Amino acid sequence: MLVERLSKTWFNLIHGRNIVYNQCWEDPRLDRVALELTPQDRVVVITSAGCNAIDYALAGAGHVHAVDMNPKQNHLLDLKRIGAQQLDYDTFWKLFGKGCLPEWKTVYPQLLRPHLAADAREFWDRKGSLFRVGKRKSFYFRCTSGTFAWFVNYYINRIAKMRDAVDAILAAKNIEEQRQLFKDYDLAKTLWVPIIRFAMRRDMTLSMLGVPPAQRKQIDDGYPGGIMQFVVDRVEAVFTQIPLKDNYAWRVYLTGEYSAEACPEYLKPGNFIRLKAGLANQISSHTNTVQGFLEQSEHAISRLVLLDHMDWLSKDPAKKVLTAEWQAIVDKASPNARVLWRSAGLDGTFINPIEVKVHGKKKKLSDILHYNHPLAEELHAKDRVHTYGSFCIADIRQ
Repeated sequence: MLVERLSKTWFNLIHGRNIVYNQCWEDPRLDRVALELTPQDRVVVITSAGCNAIDYALAGAGHVHAVDMNPKQNHLLDLKRIGAQQLDYDTFWKLFGKGCLPEWKTVYPQLLRPHLAADAREFWDRKGSLFRVGKRKSFYFRCTSGTFAWFVNYYINRIAKMRDAVDAILAAKNIEEQRQLFKDYDLAKTLWVPIIRFAMRRDMTLSMLGVPPAQRKQIDDGYPGGIMQFVVDRVEAVFTQIPLKDNYAWRVYLTGEYSAEACPEYLKPGNFIRLKAGLANQISSHTNTVQGFLEQSEHAISRLVLLDHMDWLSKDPAKKVLTAEWQAIVDKASPNARVLWRSAGLDGTFINPIEVKVHGKKKKLSDILHYNHPLAEELHAKDRVHTYGSFCIADIRQ
């Protein structure tokens, strides 16, 4: 019990004081297919780094509400929105494509700061160094998850001396070439040395990746070989089974920057023009819980993207919070609302026994959630990020 309490304390310490996610760790290409967005859709998504909230607006949603308990994640999204509206493309690319804006000290006060809300302004007044030149070359090697990426690159460059291998695989033209390079460089042996295996079993390491103790336990209990085998299988699948050519999620953490071919949609020139023309106004950020936001919202919600946060609430006493959240979802859902979520576990339907009130009567979620398992399985196999055990798509039919 003491170890569990210490793990939770460490996780909360890291998450409460930092930008944890400097890019989203969910593949929006899957979400676009699953959500089938239209201008009539009002979307709620957990903010994370805001990349996917912007992607849903680009994909045609009427309005996207990005909700996060960590205000710093919302400040990051706000900087992206304001940046798209106020900067030219080259400067915007330096800021979020390269993750480094040497001109920050002049660009920020003149073009960005005046348009930020007071709380975001106060944060970026202090944290502009995240985008400035320093020992770490990029924003994507800073923040919590970025610090982990920086350690990984230090290992690649200085200890394992495998930079040539990593660069060669990132430049591969197809999966067959990736697979052959992985074999030729013997990366399975180089990657999983004892010190790396030791680190990946530590809660300190997993906290930097945004994996709380409850989620780690879910993987250890449900995945053959536990957390370490889960990591090994996921990483090796990315290198040998999934095209890396446009896999921006992995490229940015292995190089510290995006490329023109491998970057989120909001960084592409045509989409940047759309954001500048007014589309950025269709995204709003809210520092709140999902439950709190929904209970206060005046609007019905037709699409919800819950990421993997239900894993965090899967054990007692947090299950009460999860039940209250689902009650708020059901109460605020428009007819045929659709929900997406991911789980580290192999079966994301662990929420089915939860009971909510529907028209005054208690029903289990399994009675009102209509899953599209075939589509979810098809899309999950194509997931470029490939760090989750399962992907769920469900319509709410009351």
